Amino acid sequence: MLTRLDAVHQTRAEIVATARLAVETPGRGFVEITRDVETFIGQVAAHEGIVWLYLRHTSASLVIQENADPDVQADLTTALDRLVPERGDFTHDSEGPDDMPAHVKAMLTGVSLHVPVIDGSLALGSWQGIYVAEHRARPHRRDVVLQFIGAGRDRR
Repeated sequence: MLTRLDAVHQTRAEIVATARLAVETPGRGFVEITRDVETFIGQVAAHEGIVWLYLRHTSASLVIQENADPDVQADLTTALDRLVPERGDFTHDSEGPDDMPAHVKAMLTGVSLHVPVIDGSLALGSWQGIYVAEHRARPHRRDVVLQFIGAGRDRR
């Protein structure tokens, strides 16, 4: 098996920048926030480092998924509903039958992401986008903490 480590370079972290992003969800499904994260990276003059995203909720999640075909998000919603159906035998249902399934889906998919920033751009693949995955049936306001740690662009 052949492996190759390519283009290694170092820089010192000189910036720690933080912002909060409010995301209004329409209910169950995916809301793409890639452009919002790109805007944040631009506003902090990021050059090389990492952007970290953290969702401050337990019934929604953050995912990186295909952004070329919206059928992918529809199919992912269907798949999650099949994995964790609302008709499950859950004890916790204080906010309705979708409450506990939403917590399980968030546990499976996660509430934080990190994406490398290279030369001032997110190092996402060609078909990748960053999404808030809403697991509840009704609309919600979700808060995402964005934090960049790394080096800034040369401002000469």
